Amino acid sequence: MKIIAGLGNPGSRYEATRHNAGFHVVDTLARELGLSWKNSQFQASVAQGNIENETILLVKPLTFMNDSGVAIGKIIRYYKIPLQQILIIFDDLDLPAGKVRVREKGSAAGHHGMESIIAHLSSQEFPRIKVGIGRPANGKVEIIDFVLGAPKGDDSIILQEGESIAAQAALLWARTDIAAAMNALSVPRKPDH
Repeated sequence: MKIIAGLGNPGSRYEATRHNAGFHVVDTLARELGLSWKNSQFQASVAQGNIENETILLVKPLTFMNDSGVAIGKIIRYYKIPLQQILIIFDDLDLPAGKVRVREKGSAAGHHGMESIIAHLSSQEFPRIKVGIGRPANGKVEIIDFVLGAPKGDDSIILQEGESIAAQAALLWARTDIAAAMNALSVPRKPDH
């Protein structure tokens, strides 16, 4: 079994926000795989399916971002799966909007949802996909207002493209491993001509 968890905040108020990029990616995966969401005993919404004989559990913690580790910890303990079999997808302020980065492990780098997960798992040795949301162009905008704001126009399109790339990287990870997902994103795209 492999678990793909997207981070975000539950509720319609947060649905379109940058901070919910992780939710958007697993929602895309659920649509592509034809899976439906159900609330679970883990304080999370889950969707279960199969990819090439591998059971996949998509997860959206319903604990709010800063307590994401509560739901993730419960799921890991329940299924008793190794940390390498879980993939966490979340937004990253330090990556340009739409840029996607796959990592085998690493620190939370100031992301409160990841801090919570690392604390609950007592480890940072698990794969993750970061979806870049960039930083506010206007230095007067508070970070909290930026991440909890909804991108508009071109910003929205760029973020959606990044979320789509992240979904494809997550599928590749589910079918193969983290190295394949990392390699796929590091291959430069050929110019069209």
